[in-house]
Amino acid sequence: MLARSFGPTGVKLPVIGQGTWNMERDSARSAVRALVRGIELGMTHIDTAEMYGGGEVERLVGEALRGRRERVFVASKVLPQNASRKGTLRACEQSLARLGIEQLDLYLLHWPGSHPLEDTFAAFEELRAAGKIRFWGVSNFDDVELDAAVHIAGRGKIACNQVLYHLGQRAIEHRVLPTCEKHGIALVGYSPFGSGDFPSGRSRAGKVLSDIARARDATPHQIALAFLVRRAPLFTIPKSSSSKHVEDNAGGAELELDESDIAALEAAFPRGSSARGVPIL
Repeated sequence: MLARSFGPTGVKLPVIGQGTWNMERDSARSAVRALVRGIELGMTHIDTAEMYGGGEVERLVGEALRGRRERVFVASKVLPQNASRKGTLRACEQSLARLGIEQLDLYLLHWPGSHPLEDTFAAFEELRAAGKIRFWGVSNFDDVELDAAVHIAGRGKIACNQVLYHLGQRAIEHRVLPTCEKHGIALVGYSPFGSGDFPSGRSRAGKVLSDIARARDATPHQIALAFLVRRAPLFTIPKSSSSKHVEDNAGGAELELDESDIAALEAAFPRGSSARGVPIL
């Protein structure tokens, strides 16, 4: 599994990890089995959040972690409404309890909210000093919000920014990705298959994707993932509750697209609007 340095952390992570958004809607048994299979295949970055299923997904992730904790980089998120200084401390303890672990590898603010970032970041630092988390970051921050966050936190503190990123939604490449590169922050793309809106081979863009996949003896999903992690600081976290689909996802990390492939995909799936802000599902 291809790995690269994760922002300023000094930790090397697989470029393809595992997301868990909406996993509470799936069979619990299948979901846990898929997460375990992903770990076996090297997809050892697992992302979850207190919001997902009202905490139920963290419990599912906890099941998958049993006997495997030392192999997995575990990330969770605090909701903005809980992100006061005391609220963040309390939310982290609750996430740890549901996961059945003593430390998170990564803790994120799920999206910008009303609580001052100074308070949330102070709580993150308090949790880090107490050994409750190793690293922290943000999610769904646009370039202006990320610049402001770095100004408050200081360079080298924010590990990553997690944002929506898939072939049909490349707007973050205009401003957010360059801002992450400027600050040495990892960019983690969620919903890399567009939450059920993956391009069909019957569409013009989907045919380009299918043709590249056929030439590479790969699947269209694998080609999409390879494109979305085509350079640093990009990572992606596809969600699947199917072991077969997890195996397919893992294969995307072994593909290296050439310049002609990338150019064809960029033309078929244009970046779209450069308006400020970040898209959120």
